[in-house]
Amino acid sequence: MALSARIRTRDGWAVPHAVVTVTDMTGTQLLRVAADSEGNIVDDTHLAPGHCTAIITAVGYAPLARTAIVTATGRADLGNLVLARQGGVELPPPGPWTVDSVNSSVAAAAQHLGLSSVRGRFLDFDVRIEIAEDAVKSRVEAVIRAASIDTGNRMRDDHLRSTDFLDVDRFPEITYVSTGLTPTAPDRWTVHGELSLHGVVRPVDLDLAYLGTGPDPWGGFRAAFRATAELHRDDFAISYNEVVRVGIAAVGAKLKVELDIQAVQGDGLTMG
Repeated sequence: MALSARIRTRDGWAVPHAVVTVTDMTGTQLLRVAADSEGNIVDDTHLAPGHCTAIITAVGYAPLARTAIVTATGRADLGNLVLARQGGVELPPPGPWTVDSVNSSVAAAAQHLGLSSVRGRFLDFDVRIEIAEDAVKSRVEAVIRAASIDTGNRMRDDHLRSTDFLDVDRFPEITYVSTGLTPTAPDRWTVHGELSLHGVVRPVDLDLAYLGTGPDPWGGFRAAFRATAELHRDDFAISYNEVVRVGIAAVGAKLKVELDIQAVQGDGLTMG
């Protein structure tokens, strides 16, 4: 092989289909070749001996330039080429990610009696994330079983499941499907999507923060995210509004949603 290279992220993950363009010292293009699915460059094109410059590009990554020497046999080994994400943040590798519901939480808080907040969480949910090569094209889909609401009080939970609130017999699932992402910082995005709640579908934006990646003890690789949003119950036809004092409702109209997500790379979960 005449030209060889291994293109990786800072975490050591392959960057598939990155492109290497080789020029001579005058800037004349000698070769242009794409990496395979493992991020490797293997090409048999014979290169003229001497110095050359290799420019490596990939969608979502900052370009990288390297100078190399082509030997008398016409070979050049660029070695390991490490690409950094644009903005300097290393995002999770592209592909499917499955949310570990045991180590994640979907929670909401509402004001109670005009004083403190009451917090609850849903215990049964599935979330699937698809990280795209171009991060802004990534997608997320979530299904939450409404009856799994838990606030730590059985009487209150039964009331929340009733027709006054979630009406879980008629609307057993809450779903969210993303429609796009807008970057707001190197590690933050606004996720645009549609929330289906209580039979009503409305656009809802999530403020998303990426917390990083790392291996787990079971041979998997995990990524963590935190997302928040604010909902109005009236927007979803949940208008229960018992007044306990003048101008004070038993349950506030606004809900603060907090999602702490831990996802495992691939379509299945490692133990833990």
